[in-house]
Amino acid sequence: MSHAAQVKIPATYMRGGTSKGVFFRRDQLPEVAQQPGKARDAMLLRVIGSPDPYQKQIDGMGGATSSTSKSVIVSKSEQPGHDVDYLFGQVSIDKAFVDWSGNCGNLSAAVGPFAVHSGLISADRIPENGTVTVRIWQVNIGKTIVAHVPIRNGEVQETGDFELDGVTFPAAEVPVEFMDPAADDGDSGAMFPTGNLRDQLEVPGIGTLEATFINAGIPTIFVHAEALGYTGVELQGAINEDPKALAMFELIRAHGAVKMGLITTLSEAESRQHTPKVAFVAGPQSYTTSSGKTVAASDIDLVVRALSMGKLHHAMMGTAAVAIGAAAAVPGTIVNLAAGGGDRTEVTFGHPSGTLRVGAEVAQVKGQWTATKALMSRSARILMEGWVRIPGDSF
Repeated sequence: MSHAAQVKIPATYMRGGTSKGVFFRRDQLPEVAQQPGKARDAMLLRVIGSPDPYQKQIDGMGGATSSTSKSVIVSKSEQPGHDVDYLFGQVSIDKAFVDWSGNCGNLSAAVGPFAVHSGLISADRIPENGTVTVRIWQVNIGKTIVAHVPIRNGEVQETGDFELDGVTFPAAEVPVEFMDPAADDGDSGAMFPTGNLRDQLEVPGIGTLEATFINAGIPTIFVHAEALGYTGVELQGAINEDPKALAMFELIRAHGAVKMGLITTLSEAESRQHTPKVAFVAGPQSYTTSSGKTVAASDIDLVVRALSMGKLHHAMMGTAAVAIGAAAAVPGTIVNLAAGGGDRTEVTFGHPSGTLRVGAEVAQVKGQWTATKALMSRSARILMEGWVRIPGDSF
């Protein structure tokens, strides 16, 4: 019995923020996978090692968590005023699908460095020493991201002393600006899709929860930790090892997605795992992180815990951090009130791995709140480059 030989596909394995994924240049993909469709999805599933009923992704590049089951496709931009187009695919671990419904904020920090390193930025744009600004068109959500990539001796500077909670080793800082991160009218409405800063969300079997629904960075549902019986300083084990808790959060997510207009029936939530996110918040309090470090209440404005792909995230998704920053900047949201209320242009929040500061600029336009910019710093590093190999009959 004959079997198809493996094929080699140029790829780069990168960490961006607290995530990592496999990066491709679109023009280096097999021709059948250069366009959206079943072949591309099948290729990415095989590269990452999904679907895996064991949920380990042993036979692929994935790391069996939502933070490490990711893929990125980058190409010369087709949008005026942009350098590259960036398409993000969240690969399901145990199911055969790739979710294209949102962005990855952490890997956004790696797109600029990847673009420079892989020759997608003109050499005359790159200083010998300094910074190159890379304008990125985020294809999934149709938004602009601006990355400020440090350069040393004409190449991307990856090493440095910038520390990011959730990442073990320091690296070079990559400031990232998410421009106009709120949703457009064509994407389930404005920044607050229900038109309210706080809503009542009825969830059968759980009750009525006060919630803030926001479309900024990524569609996110914020609820009070106390209303769910939590303090807001829980670590992964408290949630991820509790099947009842996971089922509760998925029920909240599904009902919230309907309320936000992202889906029309609850059953659709199963095939849209990447969005929306669910997060629970509380006021500032001291706690011990997953690494054993103490976070003092005096050093943060609030605590936030968020779920990604059905599990509590080990730190904080970058896009959810954008949502946190935007919500905190609008007086009266659940996030803003947890942080003490009032006007603010930045917020420092505690997450399971430590703390993160995010800034946001918001304004009211014709009576509707909108975010004009969100800012945060991340780091990025190439872990491996060369080729990935997959069986030729797998896509």
